[in-house]
Amino acid sequence: MGAEPWSYFTKYEADTSRALDRLRKLEFESGRYRYAEEAPTSIDEALEIADADGTASILDISQISSTPNFGCAAPFTASELQQYFGTDKPSRNDIESAEDHWDDLERGQGRYAVVYTNDQPAELYFCGYSYD
Repeated sequence: MGAEPWSYFTKYEADTSRALDRLRKLEFESGRYRYAEEAPTSIDEALEIADADGTASILDISQISSTPNFGCAAPFTASELQQYFGTDKPSRNDIESAEDHWDDLERGQGRYAVVYTNDQPAELYFCGYSYD
């Protein structure tokens, strides 16, 4: 099948784990994930149906981690923010116009960054690749 990229912008929340949970729930309810046509009744069931392929969505990411790991979303480091987005406080435009970060993402892992508007946190950006 091949790994598929996914990305989301969601409202900023200082508690990144809570923002991740909110985004996962929203995406599950919207049905925007692989195997949604199987009509799972929970995120866990959707993951079970997807098995090793994954859902090709944020549903595959269950927690926040300080470093990249499978099934986790880790923050971009300050040096990565500079390298990929040209600033340590990227705007949505900075992120949307960047592509180099995709080359360094591993399958089954997620990364995130705080997105700024007028030097203030406004959104969170989550991105990653499906397992397969």
